[in-house]
Amino acid sequence: MSVTATTSGAAGDNKNKNNKRYSKLKSSALDDLVQYVTLHVRKPTPLSGVVLPFVPLYLTAFYLWIYVYKGHDNESLDSTAAAAVPAGNTEGAAWNDIGFIAVVAIAFLHVLTLLFCYWSVHVLAFLTCRRVKKPAPGVLAKVVPTENNGNSKIVPIRSLKLEDGTQQYYLVFQKTKYVWDEDKATFRAVEFPVNKLLSSYANSYGLETEQAIKTASQTYGNNEMDMVVPEFHELFIERATAPFFVFQVFSVGLWCMDDFWYYSLFTLFMLIAFECTIVKQQLRNMSEIRKMGNKPYLIYALRQKKWRHIGSDELLPGDLVSITRSQNDNIVPCDVVILRGSCIVDESMLTGESVPQMKESLESLQQLNTELDVEGDGKLMVLYGGTKVVQHTAPSKESMRAPDGGCIGYVIRTGFNTSQGKLLRTILFGANRATENNSETFAFIAFLMVFAVAAASYVWVKGSEDPERNRYKLFLECALILTSIIPPDLPIELTLAVNTSLIQLTKLFVFCTEPFRIPFAGKVQICCFDKTGTLTTDNLMVEGIAGLTPNGKCVPIDEAQDSTVQVLACCHSLALLDDGLVGDPLEKAALAAVDWNLTKSDSVIPKRGKLKPLRIVQRYYFSSALKRMSVLAGYLVPFSNDINYIGAVKGAPEVIMGMLKTVPSDYEKIYLEYARRGARVMALGIKEFGTLGGQRIRELKREEVECDLTFAGFVIISCPMKPDSKSVVKELVQSSHKVLMITGDSPLTACHVARELRFTNKKLVILTPPQEGRTEDWSWTTVDGDRNYPLDDTKSSKNIAMLLSTHDLCITGEGLQYLKHSHYQYMLQVLPQVTVCARFAPKQKEYIITTLKQLGYYTLMCGDGTNDVGALKHAHVGVSLLTSAPVKRKRTEEELQQINAAATAAAAAASAANQQLSPRERALRRRQEHINQTQARLQNAIRDMEEQTMVKLGDASIAAPFTSKLSSIMCVNHIIKQGRCTLVTTLQMFKILALNALIQAYCQSVLYIDGVKFSDTQATMQGIFVAACFLFITRSKPLKTLSKVAPLPNIFNLYTISTILTQFAVHFGALYYLTSEASALAPPRVGKVKLYIDMDTEEKTKYDPNIVSSTVYIICISLQVATIAVNYKGHPFMESLRANRMLMCAIGASAALVLFLTTGAVPGLTQFFEIVDFPANFRMTLLTVLIVDIVGAFALDRICSFLFGETRRKSKVLNC
Repeated sequence: MSVTATTSGAAGDNKNKNNKRYSKLKSSALDDLVQYVTLHVRKPTPLSGVVLPFVPLYLTAFYLWIYVYKGHDNESLDSTAAAAVPAGNTEGAAWNDIGFIAVVAIAFLHVLTLLFCYWSVHVLAFLTCRRVKKPAPGVLAKVVPTENNGNSKIVPIRSLKLEDGTQQYYLVFQKTKYVWDEDKATFRAVEFPVNKLLSSYANSYGLETEQAIKTASQTYGNNEMDMVVPEFHELFIERATAPFFVFQVFSVGLWCMDDFWYYSLFTLFMLIAFECTIVKQQLRNMSEIRKMGNKPYLIYALRQKKWRHIGSDELLPGDLVSITRSQNDNIVPCDVVILRGSCIVDESMLTGESVPQMKESLESLQQLNTELDVEGDGKLMVLYGGTKVVQHTAPSKESMRAPDGGCIGYVIRTGFNTSQGKLLRTILFGANRATENNSETFAFIAFLMVFAVAAASYVWVKGSEDPERNRYKLFLECALILTSIIPPDLPIELTLAVNTSLIQLTKLFVFCTEPFRIPFAGKVQICCFDKTGTLTTDNLMVEGIAGLTPNGKCVPIDEAQDSTVQVLACCHSLALLDDGLVGDPLEKAALAAVDWNLTKSDSVIPKRGKLKPLRIVQRYYFSSALKRMSVLAGYLVPFSNDINYIGAVKGAPEVIMGMLKTVPSDYEKIYLEYARRGARVMALGIKEFGTLGGQRIRELKREEVECDLTFAGFVIISCPMKPDSKSVVKELVQSSHKVLMITGDSPLTACHVARELRFTNKKLVILTPPQEGRTEDWSWTTVDGDRNYPLDDTKSSKNIAMLLSTHDLCITGEGLQYLKHSHYQYMLQVLPQVTVCARFAPKQKEYIITTLKQLGYYTLMCGDGTNDVGALKHAHVGVSLLTSAPVKRKRTEEELQQINAAATAAAAAASAANQQLSPRERALRRRQEHINQTQARLQNAIRDMEEQTMVKLGDASIAAPFTSKLSSIMCVNHIIKQGRCTLVTTLQMFKILALNALIQAYCQSVLYIDGVKFSDTQATMQGIFVAACFLFITRSKPLKTLSKVAPLPNIFNLYTISTILTQFAVHFGALYYLTSEASALAPPRVGKVKLYIDMDTEEKTKYDPNIVSSTVYIICISLQVATIAVNYKGHPFMESLRANRMLMCAIGASAALVLFLTTGAVPGLTQFFEIVDFPANFRMTLLTVLIVDIVGAFALDRICSFLFGETRRKSKVLNC
């Protein structure tokens, strides 16, 4: 049965309903993580689908092979005369070969079936299991996750005996526990105490009995984040069983059977070495992720009405704990609701924002009859696991205090169900790693296989006409034709192209953990950027004070009124600790601007000027719901001991306006004007209290401070752009990219930054909710608020087009939720055309990326904080910026000695090996050395990466495939340039390899049957030329600027297919014509043609040149020169053929070789290449046809380019 139900979410959080997808597929999902679960029991191994169907096949094949065909053979021998014995032998051998081939075919099918079981959980379950309805011991569960949440998996059903004697069945998928609900016959996620009434938390005394502790332990498990780093061999096996790698190994095996063992094993070695490099990097990343988990430390917990010192990994939901300032890198161990006391918390690990947050306790609230909303207003009272407590204040009331004087909190979520745990789950399971473009590569191979099958069929039919020919060897020859059409160089060349880009990127301080994502960078259509810390700096700058002069002009802080300076100096939540001033960077900037100092006793002292020092007596902290903060501060009256008290308030201008005694007439106009400029605007107010008694101060309420205020101006704070952000965005916009900003900042600020950086040249409209008390629907409102456009999805395409003709779009997180609920199809149409996303939560950033991917767009995400992790993980290209450059570790003397010793030993071994090799093998060895050098450079680059110091936990680099050591977004352009260069190089190589493979198909079939073959020297020199050309193609460098057009994203397009087929037609015509002409001049053939497979070892090494084989050899070299020269395209994506001097020299040398061999101008050269002397007339014919072939191929390629285009077509939706 399929087990599905709606539950309380992966962490049991009912408030996460808004995060559900509104597609039909998702409506029946188990929760946000799991789509459905099916229960299975393993079949006995003999009855499974990987054994049972193959047993009769093997038995039948062996019976027919050994008994029937052997018996038939023996009968033939007994009943024939001695003269007929050879014929009987031949017939028997044929039957014997067919039997062997049948057994091999069944074995191949069997292995393929086993591999499919490894590749697909669904195939494994279908072949090896049967479905059951209920869980029991030994039952397995096939868990299928929702989209973008990792891979399906078969997990065991576990059981637990509860206190009442009943058996509870559960499963664990992606570190999340699901229990079986007998009543509903479904699995449900464990429900954590996250939605209880606030009063139930406030009145709790923790886990009061041993029974309660045991029950909580059984239900939730310990507060552990165990991340097991797999062994090297486990990860290597996972990569080595990937479909494309298996295919490569299969091809290598066939090449070995045709005596190409040296080249084959070298290819296999290179593939394994590359995979090992990737696995090593993967292990390093996993080790780093493991360090993100909570390290256990001792903490006070109230259990059985006593404060006990227990390990933080033993905490359970329902525990009361004491949270103190984080020391020795200890972080908050789980998600906790603060009951008593308050603290300042650094949440950069989860949000990426460096602004410490003030957390209040339930004791500060009057109304406790509401439910806790962890994702809403409850954030103010929740400490999230993984965050750091910068400062804590002990509980003010004496009813309950911990021995260490910490804040008292109620544990609501533990382990991988905390906010930190969810983040780690995203990193570990969120998206699949990118590998070679398997689907396109296999489709390309299938395209070539059509010609390969035709060639192999021709050889089989023609070869079978000779009854004496060995069928096994003929079958092997046909199989080799099939695999040689798939170019042996393909995997190596793809790897080399990527490796070269990897090395270039490391020189630009960009490191990549998933190399095969580099070609994706060349396909990117939408570039998404975080704002704070990515496009702008983290350094806030106080521009001045506005609203106090007659024209509302912004004046410098130095010219501000005394009352304004006093408010800025004392109205903040900063704290002076041993390691310096901590708190909101905005408040730090304001205090530095007025030039006052804060002391440990909460006094603020001016560095200069006539104003008196202020002592902060009472703070009423900032709340996201109230949008303001206030303080009560006092100063000594001159010449007396009296203290004069003032109330200082700052907050959102619209909130402070209602608290002023007198509101200036241009109040709204001024603050909106600065807000639209992208500045952060805060209104300031002050109130004089005079002298107050101690009792009055204690009884003073927040409401009394925040009323009848005197306006003290607007403080204008800006966040400067990074110096190169504008030029980078300009280059991206001009190079066929849509740029999109996704930020947690306000829409007005985000829109201003988008205009400043030229994300758009049009006016921006913001999706705005209806004002309170009004019934109209949501609408698109201009930034200055002067025009509204109704949201009408009845004729959505037409309305969107009309709106976009004059405006660009900005949506908020709230607007996204509304569109998902009410206008889902409209949202899918609008989303690719949005320019600014403001007030977006981390999950919403991720949702934007995954939705754009589902709509078929290639996306890039650039961010700097852990709040960007989900988006970075799911984007085709995720780029994280490190805010601080790590320091490189120097190698020790011992390490340097080891490196030198290894290099010396390798050189000695290579020298000894070279002396024992044949000329052909030495030539192949030289090619190996070329590729080894590239591999060595890659290894050095990755070693340099490993020698960096560990990045901070708050960095997004752990999840992102690309990491820039520099904080500039210029790395995005470097990655796209390199991506386009790699993509174009790969597509060119596919074209060249395809043409070479088609020509080879003809040579290995028609010409092979006619007895045409090459000498060992000829084959070796041709192989060296091809290898050199491909090596130089892969070393092409991108141009310095991004081209205005984008390359074709895939192999299968009209241009590529048409140019391959037309060029092949020209080459085939030239080859056929010249072969016919040469055959006419050749002496008549005596006897039957002896094929390569018919020859013994001595005959294989012997070569007798003739006019046909010499002609074909010259044509093949010429065709390869033509193919590479015609299909290498430099501009506008990479350096031209003239700039790539090495490739130019290789092509020039090969063209000269063809000329010399054709004309016979250098007799020594023709003798070395074993070319016969051609008649004078034939020389002219040969030279003319070769020139016509090259010119014709070039002309047809340009015609195809003109007709179909070599660049990506402009997207009508993205307009780029």
